[in-house]
This record gives sequence, C-alpha cells and structure tokens, in this order.
Amino acid sequence: MTDRDAATEQHIATLPTRLSLEQKVRLLSGAGFWSTQAEPAIGLGRIVVSDGPAGVRGEVWDERDPSASLPSPTAFAATWDEDLVARLAELLAAEARRKGVHVVLGPTINLHRSPLGGRHFECFSEDPLLTGRIATAYVRALQSYGIGATPKHYVANDSETDRFTVDVRIDERTLRELYLAPFEQTVRDGAWLVMSAYNSVDGRTMTESPLLTEPLKGEWGFDGVVVSDWTAVRSTEDSGAAGNDLAMPGPSTVWGQPLVEAVRAGRVPEAAIDEKLRRVLRLAGRVGVLDDVDPSAALAPRVDSSAELLREAAAGAVVLMRNERALLPLETSSLRRVAMIGPNAGRARIQGGGSATVIPEYAVSPLHGVRTALGDGAEVTHHVGVGISEGLPPVPVEQLTNPDTGAAGLSVRLVDSDGAVLETQDRDTSQLVWLGEGLGDTHTIEVRTRLRATRDGTHHLGAAGVGPFRLTAGETALIDEVILPDSDDLAAAFLAPPHRTGEVWLTAGQEVELTLTHRVVDTGFGAAMTLGAAEDAASADEEIAAAVAAAEASDVAVVVVGTTARTESEGYDRTTLALPGRQDELVRAVAAANPRTVVVVNSGAPVELPWHTEVAAILLGWFPGQEFGNALADVLLGRREPGGRLPTTWAVRQDDVPVLDTRPRDGRLDYTEGLHIGYRAWSRAGREPTYPFGHGLGYTDWRYHSLAGTERIAAGADTTVRVRLTNTGDRTGREVVQVYLRRDDSAIERPTLWLAGFAAVTAEPGRDVDVDVTLAARAFQHWCVETKRWRTEPGTFTVLAGSSSADLPLEAEVAVDG
Repeated sequence: MTDRDAATEQHIATLPTRLSLEQKVRLLSGAGFWSTQAEPAIGLGRIVVSDGPAGVRGEVWDERDPSASLPSPTAFAATWDEDLVARLAELLAAEARRKGVHVVLGPTINLHRSPLGGRHFECFSEDPLLTGRIATAYVRALQSYGIGATPKHYVANDSETDRFTVDVRIDERTLRELYLAPFEQTVRDGAWLVMSAYNSVDGRTMTESPLLTEPLKGEWGFDGVVVSDWTAVRSTEDSGAAGNDLAMPGPSTVWGQPLVEAVRAGRVPEAAIDEKLRRVLRLAGRVGVLDDVDPSAALAPRVDSSAELLREAAAGAVVLMRNERALLPLETSSLRRVAMIGPNAGRARIQGGGSATVIPEYAVSPLHGVRTALGDGAEVTHHVGVGISEGLPPVPVEQLTNPDTGAAGLSVRLVDSDGAVLETQDRDTSQLVWLGEGLGDTHTIEVRTRLRATRDGTHHLGAAGVGPFRLTAGETALIDEVILPDSDDLAAAFLAPPHRTGEVWLTAGQEVELTLTHRVVDTGFGAAMTLGAAEDAASADEEIAAAVAAAEASDVAVVVVGTTARTESEGYDRTTLALPGRQDELVRAVAAANPRTVVVVNSGAPVELPWHTEVAAILLGWFPGQEFGNALADVLLGRREPGGRLPTTWAVRQDDVPVLDTRPRDGRLDYTEGLHIGYRAWSRAGREPTYPFGHGLGYTDWRYHSLAGTERIAAGADTTVRVRLTNTGDRTGREVVQVYLRRDDSAIERPTLWLAGFAAVTAEPGRDVDVDVTLAARAFQHWCVETKRWRTEPGTFTVLAGSSSADLPLEAEVAVDG
C-alpha cells in the first residue's frame, strides 16, 4: 500500500464515526433506482450506476438520449482479443462519462452451462479461462478511466428459470474450478464491485451467502462493494450481517429502519455496518464523489470514432463456420445481382432483450450495409421470406404523426391522480419505458398519435404492458382491459410484457387517430408500454416462393436468419434451440434454388442448423451492435476478415447437447455434470460436435508445425510453450492458437481436456511465425476439497495445440513436480 492509499484508508476509516447509526444505514441502500445516497456532512456525493454489459444506458430508457450499442458479450468473447475488448471498454467509459455514470453494471461472467439459458448472449463463454481473461480485460480497461466495473452475477446465475428462488447445488470443486474462477480472476486483478445474484447456492440465497466472505473478501482480498442485484436483498438480519454491502434499488424497506433496530437490539453488529459503509466510501473515492480523496484514475477516455470501432469489433467477432468451395469472400467484380433474404435482412437485430438493452442513435441493417458497400455496382433485391415476430412489434415511427407537432412520432402526457398534467413529451418511438422513479407522481400515461395505413385490410392494433390499458382508433375502442402478467417474475413481465390487440379496417394511405391510456401500476421497476401492430399476415408460401425466385435470378443469395429480443432475453430461459417460425424451411428452399447461398446467423446464442450441409457458407454474426450491416458487408466482400472463433460449442441439433437442463425440480437445480460442461462434456461423451469450441475458418489457411516448451516445471510455476505455424493461404490472416491440457493417468477426476492458454497471431501469406502461449500455474492445479487449497498433482501432463478443441495436431509432454 502506497502512502497515498494509506492516507485515503485512514480518512475513510474516520468518516463513519461522524455519522449516526441512522445515517450510516441510510447510505447502504440506494437513493432511487440508479443512484446511491449522498451525505453532505462527510462530503459524499451520489454514485450513479447503469446497466452496461453492451452499452451504457444511463438513468433513463429514452430514445432522446441514445447510447452506443456494442456487440453482445458472446461476440466480445468470440474475438478472443483482449486488446480489442479493452478498446470497447474505453468506449463504454466514454459513454459513462457522457451520461454522468460512475459505475457500469457489467460484465456478466456467468458461464454457458446450457445453450438454453435466457441470458446466454449476455455472458462470454462456456470456459472459465476464456471468460476470465475477456472479463479481466474489460474490467481493467474500464476502471483505468475511473469508471467502476461490476462482474456479475455472483454466483451460479447461469439460467433464468425461477431465478429469484432456485437453489443451485454444486459440489465444492466444480464451484471453485468453473463458476467462481472468472470472478476470482477479475477480483484479484482489482474489480471495484461484484454483484450478488438472486439465486441460492447450496441452500443460502446469495445476498446472505457465506461465499461473500470466503473466498471473496477473505482469500481473494476483495476490498470493493458487493452490490445486490435489484431487489435481491430480502431479509434484514441475515443479509445485514453477511457480506452484501449495498442494497439496490432504494431506499430499502428491508434494511433502512428495520436494520437500525436490529443493530440496536444486538442482532446485527454495528461493526458490520461500519465495514459495509467503508467499502461504499472507498468506491466513492475511486469514482471521484468523495471530498478529500483523489479518484483512482484521471485519464479521460478518448474514442476517435465509435462507429469505426463498433464496425471493426462486429466484423472481428464474426465466425466463418463453413465455406465450401471458398465461396467467401465474394468477388465484387463478378456480382451483378445479390438477393438479400430473410426476416433479419431488412431490419437490424442488434441486441438481446432485458436489462442489457440500450437505444442507439441508429442501427445499420444487413440490407443497407450491402447496398451501400456495392453502390451502383450491383442490384440488391430484398425479400423477407418468413416473419418471426414474437410478442407485439412496435408500430414503426415512420407511420405515426405527432398531432401536436406534425412531425413523426407521438405525444405523451403524464397525468397525476387529480388529472393535472405533470409533463408533456414528444417521443420518437412507440415502445416507451420509464425506469424506477422516472414517473414521479404519475397516475396515468396518455399517448396520442395518428397512424397512416400502408395497405388495405384489417389491422391488428394493440398494446403491450402490465395493468389497465385503453386503446381507441377514432371513436372505436379496440382494447379496454387490465393486462395481467404471464408469470410471477415481474422483471420478466416488465422486459417482455404480455399484449392485447383489436381489429380495425383501414385503406392504404388512410389516417386514424390513436389514443392509448395506461394507469400506472407498481411493478417495482417503473412502467413499460408499447403501441404495437401485428405484422401483415401475408401468405408465407407466397413469401417463400418470391424469395426463391429472387435467389434463382441472383449471383449469390444471402439469407439472414436468427432470433429476436423476445427469444433471447433476461427473465426466462429458452425451451428450444430451433429458429423461430419457418426459417429453416426458407433456408432449404433458397439453397436448393441457388448453390451460392450464404446464411448469416443473427443470434446471440446457439440455434439449431439442420440445413448446415446444404448451404455453401455460414457466417455467425451474433447480436452485433449498431454497425451490423456495415460490418457484415465488410466480411462478405473480403474488406475485413471474419476474425471470430466460437466461445461456446455449437451443436446442429438440440438433442446432441450433453448439458441442457435449466429447469429446477422441487426448487433445486443440481449441476450433476460437475466439471463437464461445454466442450469438456462433448469430449467426455466421446462425441465431436460439428462446430466445436474455438472453431473459426477465416479467409486463409494455416499449417501447424511444432510445439516446444520446458520438459519439467515446478509445482505452482507458470510456463510458456512455443507453437510454430505457417500461413499457407494467399491472404494476410489472423489465427488464434489454442493450447489445452490433458492428464491421462490422473488419480483424481478431471475433464478429458481443458483450455490452458491462447494467443493470437497475424501473418502475411507464406510467413512462418512462432507464437508464445503462457500456461498459468493454475491450469495444472485442482481444488482439493480435503485441504481447502489448490494442489498440483505431480506427474506428466499432455500439452495439445491447434485451432479448436477438436483440431489439436500438436502434442508434447511436461512433467510437473509435486
């Protein structure tokens, strides 16, 4: 500890002594939904926090204050590029500074235990080492600019079903080696916060769990703040005495005065309150809102072009999964007609659903990106083929006119219980959200707009939300009822609300006055309402036939398929990996019509690919953020290499996946597979997935020649191996060299193989390169349940190197002393 740090700690230690017990407890829960309490008496300002795994939303969910939309965390990990991730974190820091945010609630570092997990897209990977390294790069870079990072959700929040109540059962060794490992890496590297999860682990809900003390605050030396997931603190004494430091949102009715009374009665030690407060004050000092303490970082983030960075990152995450006859990259000079097909081709599906959602200033669709890139050089046609909307799609703002301004959009009035207008807003979206206390004393929300019909026929107009709604079209009432949530998870109902519709006949060009009224109900999260319109139920057979005809007449067909924000979202898990709707049928029909068919998979998590051998090329684009279309065009036309490698195993059939279970039984979810998830489970079962962990083709070829390293190392020592390889293709390319370990004669149960290190290299055509890959001592260790320590089993480990978990042509041995 430096003299400066010691002085800061001494100053922080004196501050609680200047406060009453009531003042101290008040500072341990939020002032509202997105900030902590201020206390002028000790020079403490409020700390503003924001959701932020893939963009910083700030304190409002409002299109008038847009945010940069980054690629999904699965795309972050698919880059296998810590430097690029650090640059993305700098952009997040710049966004946080712009929006007055001190703490970003990310990254999400739970593991891909099952591809059905609802927030799979929001987590990095199925491997603890890859997750830990990507997360550490994110946290370190973000905090270097004075913005706190919050690795979450500690721990085992790897699925969403019954997330508030599920009791996850994990054996101690599996917990240590898999699920705690990424948290340990980020904490030991200096994370300023950790978020405690909703779920229980081995019978204790996480805000009361002893795991907050050991290993988090004890063994790992975490000196930051444990902040609860929103509303996760549900007890007074048990959580007050445990390692959870900050209850959000606030003010908390569970802590607050009940916690003061528990301390006065001797049921919670006041020393525990003081310790929590010191941690909150330490965080306040680090982010610059505590007088007489210099912030931990004075650097100002600078991003010269967020659009260029987002475009680079989206392209760098694209995984080229299949490329028969080297169809890609496309030769621009040979293209005269390109068919862009699919439900996700004409609109940009850029992010998953839930609290990770942000509203960007713009989003580039694949259609727009390809048309812009090709210019007048080729005709680009567009056919949807099939519809996949789930829930109630918002009415496009281009069809709406604000009756007050005459501009595109809606007029919104917030009205109190006496009928007085509190505020009038001109809005540019029909999907409206107010978080936390943003509505103030609002009793009723009134929305007025004019809809212009684009076709003749029956229009299904409606509303999505929870509570009383009334929708009128002119003088006709289309909805007048209370919409009830579909489940007890109010967060899920808030993020993916139920809907109701009514019918009205309109002719093309006709305008009709719409009024939507909603009485606000207390969900604990705020209010969300959507003025929506079900899509035109045109004949799917006709749409597919039109897409096939376009494919037949084109030099290449690009089919963009995927999921939706309702398919992959916080609040619930998926029940199937199948693509929604008739997308599989569309792909097969187009591929049969044109052998030069490229399928772009636009999802944040695995989906089934039953047609994968029937198409020439497959690109996995993830949820790629707002520069989707431009990045895709760059990759298709060879202006950038598809730099991604799979961060999780991708099965073509759901039935092949070894670990799927996300459904608790009698309140429990047992991780019976132990250490064997992802590629480890596939290897243990003796099966090889079509698209294994680490897979990605790129636009050049590589030959692996040799693997060399120290033949004997001491227990607890790092080591380095050197891999020699050659770029045998005709383009400069990037390769991710992956190194795994295997232990054939182990006396303890182990995975068949496990990732031990990786490094990337870029080389010109024909160039031989040597790549040094560090294998940390922990890669050779296991958690010993008997001694409660990391131990090294002496003996020989096999070192394997290659381009994926299933393509490891090089082997060597290293003897490790005990």
